[in-house]
Amino acid sequence: MPNGFTGEFLGTAILILLGNGSVANVLLTKSKGHASGWIVITAGWGFAVMCGILVALSAGSAGHLNPVVTLAFYAAGNFPAAQILPYISAQLCGAILGSVLVYLAYLPHWQKTLNAEDKLAAFCTSPAIPNLPANIITEVIATFVLVIVVIALGSQAVISTNMATPLIVGLLVWSLGISLGGPTGYAINPARDLGPRIAHALLPIAGKGSSQWSYAFVPVLAPLLGGLIAVGVAKSSGMI
Repeated sequence: MPNGFTGEFLGTAILILLGNGSVANVLLTKSKGHASGWIVITAGWGFAVMCGILVALSAGSAGHLNPVVTLAFYAAGNFPAAQILPYISAQLCGAILGSVLVYLAYLPHWQKTLNAEDKLAAFCTSPAIPNLPANIITEVIATFVLVIVVIALGSQAVISTNMATPLIVGLLVWSLGISLGGPTGYAINPARDLGPRIAHALLPIAGKGSSQWSYAFVPVLAPLLGGLIAVGVAKSSGMI
């Protein structure tokens, strides 16, 4: 594992393929899963996280799949600075690849789907009610929960119980989607939103509409803030 790039690249690609694939399945016209609802999407993302982590671990990385998690472990003193750039670049590249694979998997459905917002949702997040302060707060809270629970899973007290971390993280993401995902679509991961948004902007999707770049900073910066707050609380409370 010279820099963990391969594992993070493959794991994040699987994460996005299965996660955004579940969104496409629900929202795109004439899909077998069309209109099956938010629970299907959140479950899809939860299992996508589990599968992505398993692939990343087997390929030799730490299975972060998320720049916030990488930076949080660095801030907590548990990750080397030299690997930050390889990990984050792999996560972003993997997210773009995963989005391209979703596009190809649902290729006939883009033209049949008339709603541009549904097409965008199969790539990146957007708020149910556009309100930047409220949207930022939601993303901060959701990412805080993600990072502090991941930190708890890495603690010696939890490790000693031999719990299956990938499964638990996947269930955590499912829980976040059900409870806190409604207002913004719960990015909680800059690579998860930015990579697919870039793919949406570049791919020749029929009638795709705007990539909503005016909102793009929210799912990038707010999760970073939430993750840093989680590290601070974890340190002050003796979790790490």
